[in-house]
Amino acid sequence: MRHVVKKTILDVKPYVPGKPIEEVKRELALKNVIKLASNENPYGPSPKAFEAIQENVRSLNRYPDGDCFYLRRELARRLGVKPRQLIFGNGSDELIVMAVRAFVNDGDEVVMAQPSFLIYEIASRVAGADIQGIPLKDFCYDLPAMKRAVGPKTKIVFLGNPDNPAGRYITQSQMADFLQGIREDVLVFIDEAYFEYVDAPDYVDSIRLIPRHKNIIVARTFSKMYGLAGLRVGYGIADEALVDLLNRIREPFNVNSLAQAAALACLKDQAYYRKIARRVKAQREFLYLNLRKLGLSLIETHTNFILINVGQDATGVSDRLMKKGIIVRDMSSWGLRHFIRVTIGTETENKKFISVLRNIL
Repeated sequence: MRHVVKKTILDVKPYVPGKPIEEVKRELALKNVIKLASNENPYGPSPKAFEAIQENVRSLNRYPDGDCFYLRRELARRLGVKPRQLIFGNGSDELIVMAVRAFVNDGDEVVMAQPSFLIYEIASRVAGADIQGIPLKDFCYDLPAMKRAVGPKTKIVFLGNPDNPAGRYITQSQMADFLQGIREDVLVFIDEAYFEYVDAPDYVDSIRLIPRHKNIIVARTFSKMYGLAGLRVGYGIADEALVDLLNRIREPFNVNSLAQAAALACLKDQAYYRKIARRVKAQREFLYLNLRKLGLSLIETHTNFILINVGQDATGVSDRLMKKGIIVRDMSSWGLRHFIRVTIGTETENKKFISVLRNIL
């Protein structure tokens, strides 16, 4: 039987995640494998998250709280927003998909940087949107060009801050200039999946912009810094009217009960995550130093990953690293044929990566 599907689906290249550790072990008969491909927290979540999971595991026969009441209340208090300004998702990926489903029709336009996080384009193409892809300029968002690309049919502009894959950020003044003159019916989707890693004083405080710009949604996640990638919980902050529209298409019970409990516990252990931030910063400097000793150029980042120019075919380098038990992200599918993206791991993992990379190159 031949299935009749939306024609837009046939134009979409499926998202290919980084290979799981167990799969690489099985494929290559390796005992020890290091994964530095998916920008995960290598130290894991707060121990309090495991305690919260244990406390809630016996209630798995019940549906989760569809409103995320306790997590909503705590986040609203910490962020200084109203509880109804928050919407929760199965990771921040689901918020991207929700926004596109809510606002984009066949033939509308969506503006994004190229390259950028692949889900922006996948969700938009499925909806039948025309993609206005604006090339990075010196590996930064070309915000003036993105603003010029906003036309009568534009429904969403996606801004990663910091962005993936380059790890650069948008400043307060750059964001203010960009927003000035953007139509109120154009949704500005600010993806802040990595904001916890940024310590730059001029990093934009996006949430404080919402009262003046009701067409903004700020998306964040517990998958990166908080180390809950396996539980999938993200959240968005926006004007209450915008959140109400998104809630109309949100799947009921989309955030599971263990994810809610673990996320709430993580929020209450900020001391643990301040320690993680210091470790990541120290290991970032270690990698900078040693990659430059190898004669490699890199893009300085404000995240927990580094985009590295290996000076040759990235696929070949990635494959040789994998055969030695190190999984990195081959950036060829993003149009960066000579680049790999490497998650900042633990001290032991980073030393092993540098040693193997030195031998390969």
